[in-house]
Amino acid sequence: MCNCSFEKVTFRRPKEAANFSSKAIQAVVFEVEDRDSIGGSAYGGQRAVCCTADLAKLGVCLEGEVIYRPSTENPNWPKVFGISFNGDDEVATLRSRSIKITKTGMYNLYFIHCDVNLKDLTVEGKTIWKNPNGYLPGRMAPLMNFYGFMSLAFVILGIFWFSQYARFWREIFPLQNCITLVITLGMLEMALWYFDYAEFNESGIRPVGITMWAVSFGTIKRTVSWIIILMVSMGYGVVRPTLGGLTSKVIMLGATFFLASEVLEVVENVGAVSDLSGKARLFLVLPVAILDAFFILWIFTSLSATLNKLQARRMTVKLDIYRKFTNALAVAVIVSVGWICYELYFKLNDVYNEQWQSAWIIPAFWQVLSFSLLCVICVLWAPSQNSMRYAYSDEANEGFDKDDTTLTLIKPSPTPMKDFKSAAEARPVQGHNGAWNGDLEEDKTV
Repeated sequence: MCNCSFEKVTFRRPKEAANFSSKAIQAVVFEVEDRDSIGGSAYGGQRAVCCTADLAKLGVCLEGEVIYRPSTENPNWPKVFGISFNGDDEVATLRSRSIKITKTGMYNLYFIHCDVNLKDLTVEGKTIWKNPNGYLPGRMAPLMNFYGFMSLAFVILGIFWFSQYARFWREIFPLQNCITLVITLGMLEMALWYFDYAEFNESGIRPVGITMWAVSFGTIKRTVSWIIILMVSMGYGVVRPTLGGLTSKVIMLGATFFLASEVLEVVENVGAVSDLSGKARLFLVLPVAILDAFFILWIFTSLSATLNKLQARRMTVKLDIYRKFTNALAVAVIVSVGWICYELYFKLNDVYNEQWQSAWIIPAFWQVLSFSLLCVICVLWAPSQNSMRYAYSDEANEGFDKDDTTLTLIKPSPTPMKDFKSAAEARPVQGHNGAWNGDLEEDKTV
């Protein structure tokens, strides 16, 4: 059973409107499934919320009041009650009251007036909605348990990774340090989100401080993750020691993505209960979506070049791990596109939030997908006694691999010793150091 209470709800009208008598202001509480019971129309015309003169003549409502019909399932719903201004008062206060809600559902509250003199009316106050398990709205409540589960999942991943890191710390190369950073940020983010929802559920007020930290750690984690995936795709730490002239471009793209994502997440979560909608959300989401697409395009372009380079240099071990990495990224992108299509379909067909019980799956999916991709990366580049074979090396064999020119060794034909010496005496061979050498062990063709 849910309880809805009104505390110190105050209505204020402009001083000019206080000179005129005004009709009542009505509060309407209804379940979203009963939305058709609010409003009506005369002779099949345009639907109206306020009772018009034509509808009043039909005797179905009182002119100037909200039109509503009792619910077919529960005659006591919707709940409608009002308040009026006394004389020329500029302020009217709704007396404290409480509504018991016994049926599970999505409920809406509207304050409605049908008086043109109250067009500049303002309302202040507090309404309190409490579910049996706490203050979290029904569509947000499952996320608290979800973030608790994700915190546990990150702890398990962290135990695996840090134990391997400690065992083979002498074999660690830069990429593995970056992965360690992402895991740490992920653990902090999930824990903060859980405490954010737990505090909200306990007190009924969303904690701005915890939410801000959760948003910031999440944005940093996503930014670092994108940059690391891009750097790996370029071969950083594996086939090249630095990014060279691309470093500044990668940093600039990462900084832009961080700013755009931080603004979106702060506006959507800090102090807010539900998501933004309409043009405001589109204005904030569009830059992030464009940057995501740019990251993906750059990553796969870089991966293609790195794979070709590894294949040409015959680095079979690194080539194998990069192919697995590419396949994992391709699957993640395909699944992401499919989920985006489903998300659009879901929101277009759930205008009135009737599917609120499954709405939490939308944000939860992205967390699961990013965690799954992180697990794949952790498996591919897990610290081990052979870690350094995946890292960039300046040894002679690595230098051979980096040389695009291939050397073909031709086995010398069986020649009599006498003739062989004659040939050696007749044609001296130049050694690697540029000096002419009269000793020939085998013929080399470049």
